Amino acid sequence: MVLSPLTQRRLGQFKANKRGLWSFWIFCALLMLCLCAEFVANDKPLLVKFDGGLYMPIFQNYPETKFGGDFETEADYRDEYVQELIDAKGWTIWPPIRFSYDTINYNLTQPAPSPPTLTNIFGTDDQGRDVAARVIYGFRISVLFGLTLTLISSLVGIVAGAFQGYYGGRLDLIMQRFIEVWASLPSLYILIIFSAMFIPGFWTLLAILLLFSWVSLVDVVRAEFLRTRNFDYVKAANALGVSNLSIMYRHVLPNAMVATLTLMPFILTGSITALTSLDFLGLGLPPGSASLGEMLAQGKNNLQAPWLGITAFVSLALMLSLLTFIGEAVRDAFDPRKTTL
Repeated sequence: MVLSPLTQRRLGQFKANKRGLWSFWIFCALLMLCLCAEFVANDKPLLVKFDGGLYMPIFQNYPETKFGGDFETEADYRDEYVQELIDAKGWTIWPPIRFSYDTINYNLTQPAPSPPTLTNIFGTDDQGRDVAARVIYGFRISVLFGLTLTLISSLVGIVAGAFQGYYGGRLDLIMQRFIEVWASLPSLYILIIFSAMFIPGFWTLLAILLLFSWVSLVDVVRAEFLRTRNFDYVKAANALGVSNLSIMYRHVLPNAMVATLTLMPFILTGSITALTSLDFLGLGLPPGSASLGEMLAQGKNNLQAPWLGITAFVSLALMLSLLTFIGEAVRDAFDPRKTTL
């Protein structure tokens, strides 16, 4: 694949920002680790060999009778009785962390929340769940939620700003007044009200936060379309009978995407922060979900267990810092004033 000179220059400027480049690779590594969370932290073995057969409990549920037990229900692989049955005729391969995000450790030597041990490397929360497993799953939910919200809100904001800037006139005037009123509303209070009215969930929160997040890109895209629509090549395409949608998509939108792409990493950090804030207030994901915001709330409510607040803070600070550094590198890549030596 041959890259254009412009793309090569932008890629070179991105690589020139060493902090952003290293942040990009570290973030990708952490994201890949969390996307494979079931293989890293799980209360089920990765592979079981029993009586000559191979089983993968992380992909399929097996009854206890499959391993010589007494019950038709799913086997509890952490149960010593089930482990003895399997070890008698085979072996198991466990993930590095033998807990899922909702697994309760009933063999704690101290009351929950318990401090870090070799079994629970980051300790447990006030319900006896492994903190390390909840951080891994919570990181994945936060990033996937932020990416989804960023992509959808960016799409809506780009379309709204494009129509405003290209057509202008009364359409632009009406939409601008609407956006000014909409943006002036106390969004946090409205989000809290909506979150309290509806059953919390991933897609419910996504729809609620989308009500306000799309506004952030409208002004940037609108300004670019207002500037570009009067260029000669746009007027020439219009005179040749090219449709307005084709002109907007092929000729004007690429110019607006430069400013859009530089803002998207910062929109992503804002989306993750909004989800964390709602989870911290108890109005976010359903109870029991792996959530960094809920872990922050536990740290506030259990000051005698500092590992809860410290772990959640470090996880969020690392995630947001990496995304901010990546955003700075993307901004440098699309800055025409910067050149690489």
